[in-house]
Amino acid sequence: MQVVGYDVGVTDGEPALVLAADGDLLREPLVAGGKLAYTLGERRCAGTVADGEHLPCDGARAPYCEGHSRTWVCARCTGVCLKDEMDCFEEHAVYLAAFAPDSFKVGVTRAWRLDTRLREQGADRAAHLHTVSNGRIAREIESEIAEGIGDSVRVPTKVRGLAESVDDDAWAALLDEHAPIETFDFEYDLGLEERPVGETIASGTVRGTKGRVLVLERGGTTYAVDMRDLVGYEVSEGSVDRPLQSSLGAFG
Repeated sequence: MQVVGYDVGVTDGEPALVLAADGDLLREPLVAGGKLAYTLGERRCAGTVADGEHLPCDGARAPYCEGHSRTWVCARCTGVCLKDEMDCFEEHAVYLAAFAPDSFKVGVTRAWRLDTRLREQGADRAAHLHTVSNGRIAREIESEIAEGIGDSVRVPTKVRGLAESVDDDAWAALLDEHAPIETFDFEYDLGLEERPVGETIASGTVRGTKGRVLVLERGGTTYAVDMRDLVGYEVSEGSVDRPLQSSLGAFG
């Protein structure tokens, strides 16, 4: 079997790893209290999923080879369309997202996907700033705001804040500058008392997910796994012990 994708569980029910075996797709649910028991093997290109089937690839580059890598040009747009013809003629929302304790970013999404997009990213708090008629206008506004706070927060930064709360004063000060239409406050029920250890594993007891970050408990230590880092791995059932970094609490 090979890990060929993941579902953060915002639009299609529960989060899951997507596995492929002989062309068929399987979902491994990632619900709190569930058990994962997979050993990671070799990693290669995850191929393509199309019409409910997996088309494998032998390319060595992971998670995707050059032939299966896709670049979404809209993510690089700053108001000047990079496509042959502009096609984002629907309402877009400009938002701020907060990740504990004090990492903030501005972003854009189609207006009807706002709540979904924020949960996909694992935002702790968010603010809806503007609704505009098309993506070009939204990207122009985003580009201006990004000069001050940036437009991305990397997964390692999100992991470092998993056991912390958002800095209320810093977030309030940012909102004072932008007068939001509405605000959001998200809970992920991970029950963490200390920062998880970053690892790439697929075995342990599921504590939960936050965006694309999977939190597992194993041997008295909690681990944070970027699910994208699992994509492309061949896996076999059953966990094999290997040395892992442990939290100090595991020795208490």
